[in-house]
Amino acid sequence: ARSLIRRATFDLHGLPPTPEDVEAFVAASQRDPQAAWNDLLDRLLASPRYGERWGRHWLDVTRYADTGGMSNDYERSNMWRYRDYVIRAFNDDKPYDQFVVEQLAGDELADQSVRQRTDGSDTEVERVQQSGEYLPQEAEWIVATGFLRLGPWDNAMVEKEEARQIWLDDLVNITGQAFLSTTMRCVKCHDHKFDPIPTRDYYRIYAAFSTT
Repeated sequence: ARSLIRRATFDLHGLPPTPEDVEAFVAASQRDPQAAWNDLLDRLLASPRYGERWGRHWLDVTRYADTGGMSNDYERSNMWRYRDYVIRAFNDDKPYDQFVVEQLAGDELADQSVRQRTDGSDTEVERVQQSGEYLPQEAEWIVATGFLRLGPWDNAMVEKEEARQIWLDDLVNITGQAFLSTTMRCVKCHDHKFDPIPTRDYYRIYAAFSTT
């Protein structure tokens, strides 16, 4: 029982259990091992530490950082909001398909919501975009699209159009890596030899992000 609670706590929280938790679990296991195990898992999964621990894995996948890296290492002052969004998603058991859509198109979800609660005009949507008068759920969707601004970034001494091309190419590539488990850069020049991804799919994804 002592080994079991240590393994479970390290796995789900990344931290050791307290001595009090160990003794309580050992005593409970002597009375009813299965009930003690179920209660332990429920408690560990309900803790905020669970999202903090397992959210780190997703943040590694998305290349989360508070700066842009490279020589200038530009600060991203509000990127912590995306980090907290990921932690909340794990702690709230957000469905994975919803988790994906919000990161790739949260701005579209927010715009749609604004249209539904206002007169539906583009002018009103633009006004809310400029003023930031979003409802809490709309703001959450906007924050989720922080995924689109992660990765290394340095546009110093790079023409604006070229810098945007570099960013879009990186965005398509990380989308493939994060959600398809495959890189996407080589497919912009030729069809993948072993993966069922033709060149036209690269430019379809590129086109989807070109309005971002």
